[in-house]
Amino acid sequence: MSEPIRLDEVNDLLAREAHSLDNRQWDDWLALFHADAWFWVPAWRDDFDLVEDPQSEISLMYHPTRAGLEDRVWRVRSGLSAASSALPRTCHLVASVRIVQGDATQALVHSSWHCHRLDLQTSQTQMLFGHYEHHLRAGTEGWRIAGKKVVLMNDRIPTMVDFYCL
Repeated sequence: MSEPIRLDEVNDLLAREAHSLDNRQWDDWLALFHADAWFWVPAWRDDFDLVEDPQSEISLMYHPTRAGLEDRVWRVRSGLSAASSALPRTCHLVASVRIVQGDATQALVHSSWHCHRLDLQTSQTQMLFGHYEHHLRAGTEGWRIAGKKVVLMNDRIPTMVDFYCL
């Protein structure tokens, strides 16, 4: 029988995800997700409460499977994404990682994050920050992301946001 995921394995997975985003290694980033993985950035209902259902409430971003993320990557690569025209430089930092629950096949991981981004057109920097909720699942290729919820704490920003900044 397999063992539950260890904290060092979780930290490595989250560090590989951040590194892939910061270095625009989109294929490596996508490979960290199961094909049926969802990606959700809920909107704030008011100053203190997030929406609870991506199917029936407004979200900042929601993709029910990895195919939606693959489409976003395609748009970035093709230059057809207005949000990604002149991609910013980014630096993700992930901290306070903890395994909330897990067994040999799945795990729920909470962490805090921030991403510094430099807009190359304006030379302005922004910092985005929030909380991650990673749902991990063991598979034939090891542990991968089965779902990712990104809580963007500072959603009142003067710029567009896309997956590579979260």
